[in-house]
Amino acid sequence: MADASRHQMSLVPESTYGVTPDSPEFTPIRHTGTTLALTKNTMQSEEIRADRQIADFHHSTSQVGGDISTELSFGSFDQLLEASLLGSWKEDAEKGNDSLKAGTTRRSFSVLRHFSDLAESDKPYHMFTGVEVNSLNLQVTPDAVVSATFSMVGKGLSTATQAPAGMKSGTATTTSVINSFTGTLKEGGEDIGVVTEIQLTLENGIDPRFIIGSKETMRPQIGRSNLSGQMTAYFESASLLDKFINETETSLEFTLPDDAGNAYTFVIPRIKYNGGQPDVSGQGSIQLTLPFQALFDETQQSNIVIKRKAA
Repeated sequence: MADASRHQMSLVPESTYGVTPDSPEFTPIRHTGTTLALTKNTMQSEEIRADRQIADFHHSTSQVGGDISTELSFGSFDQLLEASLLGSWKEDAEKGNDSLKAGTTRRSFSVLRHFSDLAESDKPYHMFTGVEVNSLNLQVTPDAVVSATFSMVGKGLSTATQAPAGMKSGTATTTSVINSFTGTLKEGGEDIGVVTEIQLTLENGIDPRFIIGSKETMRPQIGRSNLSGQMTAYFESASLLDKFINETETSLEFTLPDDAGNAYTFVIPRIKYNGGQPDVSGQGSIQLTLPFQALFDETQQSNIVIKRKAA
């Protein structure tokens, strides 16, 4: 019987979509859970029979999909962040950090799940190929570890009794998880100290493309980089609400350091709020919920910039 405490997960970049490299070097994925699995469409016969029975049933097209849930830690998910934004980390020596912007470079991975307490005969190695990041969800709340969920789509799955031939295993990072206790936040370029939650969702619009003669997708189509989110803040004045009412463009920037001083800074240079709800549901402080849409910024040439800086 497989136990979650013995589950391992790792990835390796693919040079060719859907093809695991020879003698691959896999990087462990620090995770809190996953739903990555093979899903299939089905087809059922519509034949009408006097005995009311179903005459036939078949599997049809298939696809890999699911989430990888993580706790954000410095340096642990930089490959997945690149794949989420379709960008590349670039060094900024003058500012002493690296930056990542939304781009057009697609990356696919082979992802290996190993159920290490299963016997060899039970095929404990599950290899997913052609895996891409379809969306990234980041959640920052008080009194909690920052969570990042990568929603994946892919091509196929195979199971095996042994690890891939020539496989090498890298070492997982050991950086501490990041919380929101020591983070900083700016709205419209000004420090703000009343925010209780920030959620970001970046969607890539990846959808399968099936063809006659194959149950697996060819490389899926991809849509626009769509960044949206929601900020929740204590309602102490109409300043934030007025930005929604007047359709005023603004910006968000927040920095998330770890205990060692390593930090990620998320810059969303151009947003518009598309809601403002100071709802009352009982006793206590009123909070203002502000969903927003991020837009392309000419100066940054992106809808988002992620900066990383080592201590």
